[in-house]
Amino acid sequence: MRVCDHTPEQAEQCSLIVHYNGKCTVKTGPLDKLKRQCSQLLEAGLSAEIV
Repeated sequence: MRVCDHTPEQAEQCSLIVHYNGKCTVKTGPLDKLKRQCSQLLEAGLSAEIV
């Protein structure tokens, strides 16, 4: 929620999608902002990539 600026509902939906499908698109936007967010997610121990 903190890194991606998601509401609790969005965060819960993402977690359920990841649980059942193995991955989820959590954010779209400018590449510079996505790079920062991706780095923060990786630092938090999560898997993340920009595609």
